[in-house]
Amino acid sequence: MIGRIVYFAAGAALGGYVVYKLNRAARSWSPEGIAHRVEDRVADYRSALREFNEDVAAAVQQREAELRNRHEPASARPALTPKFPNGTSPNGLPEPPEHYRRR
Repeated sequence: MIGRIVYFAAGAALGGYVVYKLNRAARSWSPEGIAHRVEDRVADYRSALREFNEDVAAAVQQREAELRNRHEPASARPALTPKFPNGTSPNGLPEPPEHYRRR
């Protein structure tokens, strides 16, 4: 008699679990369940895209700063080599003509 009660309780518990899982599966495949899953995925993709755009914007700003430093007018840039007395360079040679100097 006790064995029958144990099997009955086990069957009831297993039946309840199966019904719970089937209801859960039915809800997940309903239009609302599918919409919820899609909404979660879109939110994840949106945040990943936002991070990517921030990284790209930072890289663009860094590269623009590098290019501005490299290509701004010579008058706005400090001289690359210091001026030495008597128009000579650090090694004592005379300065090259203006058209040979780097810009």
